[in-house]
Amino acid sequence: MKRKFGDFSSPTPPSDNKPEPQAPAHLEAQASDSAKRQTIRATTPPAIVAARTRRQAVMADSAVFTDQSIPLNAVEAQLKGLLVDVAKYINESQEAAEGEKEGKNVNEPVILRWAGGWVRDKLLGTESNDIDVAINNMTGEAFALRLRDYCDADPAHRERHSIGPADVGNLHKIARNPDKSKHLETTTIKLFGLDVDLVNLRKETYTEDSRHPQVEFGTAEEDALRRDATINALFYNLHTGKVEDFTGGMKDMERKLIRTPLEPLQTFMDDPLRVLRLIRFACRLGFTIDEETKAVMGDERVLEALKLKISRERVGVELEKMLKGPDPFSSLTYINDLSLYHTLFTDSARSDFPRPPLTSWPIAYQTLHSLSTTLATPGSIYSLLVTSPESAYFAWNLAALVPFAALPDDPDLKGGKPAPPLATQAAREGYRAPNKLTDVITASHRNRTAILAMRDLVVRPAAGDEGKKMERDRLGLAIREWDSRPGAGANWRLQVLYAVLVDVADRTTGEGKETVEDVLKEWQAFLDHLVEMDLMDAPSVKRIIDGKQLAKALGVKPGKWMGQALEVVMAWQLRNPTVSDPEGAVEEVRKRKEELGIE
Repeated sequence: MKRKFGDFSSPTPPSDNKPEPQAPAHLEAQASDSAKRQTIRATTPPAIVAARTRRQAVMADSAVFTDQSIPLNAVEAQLKGLLVDVAKYINESQEAAEGEKEGKNVNEPVILRWAGGWVRDKLLGTESNDIDVAINNMTGEAFALRLRDYCDADPAHRERHSIGPADVGNLHKIARNPDKSKHLETTTIKLFGLDVDLVNLRKETYTEDSRHPQVEFGTAEEDALRRDATINALFYNLHTGKVEDFTGGMKDMERKLIRTPLEPLQTFMDDPLRVLRLIRFACRLGFTIDEETKAVMGDERVLEALKLKISRERVGVELEKMLKGPDPFSSLTYINDLSLYHTLFTDSARSDFPRPPLTSWPIAYQTLHSLSTTLATPGSIYSLLVTSPESAYFAWNLAALVPFAALPDDPDLKGGKPAPPLATQAAREGYRAPNKLTDVITASHRNRTAILAMRDLVVRPAAGDEGKKMERDRLGLAIREWDSRPGAGANWRLQVLYAVLVDVADRTTGEGKETVEDVLKEWQAFLDHLVEMDLMDAPSVKRIIDGKQLAKALGVKPGKWMGQALEVVMAWQLRNPTVSDPEGAVEEVRKRKEELGIE
């Protein structure tokens, strides 16, 4: 059950005066952090001043500190206790001031905050196993090493926090990789079964001539402002047990609103991938994107930066999360409404890569949405064709690529080999779709005409062809062929779904347009016939006899004839599904020895 937000009114911020000597260490740390904010106000960059103005317009007041707490489960409380004691251990040993030279704020006590997604999800009543720990004055690796020191320094420390042999995992350092937009080193560690990322608070400064920011140690406010959305810029201060809000994220959570901490154009130009991240969060959480923010997401400058600055692997990660998320329909709707399609589904290395028309595209993904929700009953089109979470994800990829069906293929490659379909190229180069998915995309494109012909044979046969729909071998062999090309596992069911979506988009637009309902009735009738003929699992039918056994029964040596002969065997099996003796199949091959070239 989602918990309700508490009172959003904010208490008076802690005094900047020096605390009394007997004050707890965490209050001393908080006072120091507050004092630092006071000292930097005179030199605050204009972007931060503007962000504060925007935040004040959203919030009822200008407070940063809230009285909002977050209830912790037992494991989170255990982790919090350990981290707070480690911070105290570091502060008391004065390592932060005397030995730690990696950080910027070396004279400050260590202050720890849980940041970003964990805070957002907990406020929404959702549990999370991933926790980001933001540290004010040292790197994640340095803190992790001190944490290991604390655990090993005294057996009483492990006993105090009930640390078992497997509760503190190995450290893993993820190095900076600016070319992949990984601008800061991160240290990860498994603690009490939770995935914990340790990283210092930072600020990022971009220049117009570089897509790689200058990354420096920063304040909590600077760290919050560099994030993609205000709802992802909240902190949970481990020492006070309260949420800290530097951007108006609490109010935006209350209003279910996605908004950027800084001015939207600056946020997106700094990292254009944030456009896709905001769409993903809006669809995942059921939130609305702020109109000012949305207006900039489709800006030509942002789209060009997204196309050129961001690796296609990162685009693929975001798109995969969207299409595997709870609302892929809204994700594609946003992509269409914000004119993102040709930026995502493209080969950016080809200046001449075609841009398909998108007029009828919404009909395709709206149809898939309807098929997967209101029309998804037992025996329905969706239920018969989409049989696993993976195939559901593949189905949304196919819906995204429907516009390419209207374009002609590229010329054949050298040697006469067909060029990959444009839809395959858009998936492979546009968002680095894996081979298993691109095989399905390729097969869906290449077999669509044959699938349509088989549909017509079943539901509206030409004069004289009425009886052909009862030829079980004809239908079964076609299905097996669709499933095996271009490679094993091409998933004939998804190929049929792609044909359905393209057919609906084609026939419900333009002159003489038909209704979606009438088009779907034909496809339902086609699938009902396949069910009646017991052909839905035709690709999994095992041959009643293998090649060696067949050659032995015929008294000949194996040869080139084998492939065609085994197809004759399978056709015989499909005509005689209840017969288990292979002799009839062997006799069928024997009758056609001359035709098959068997000597």
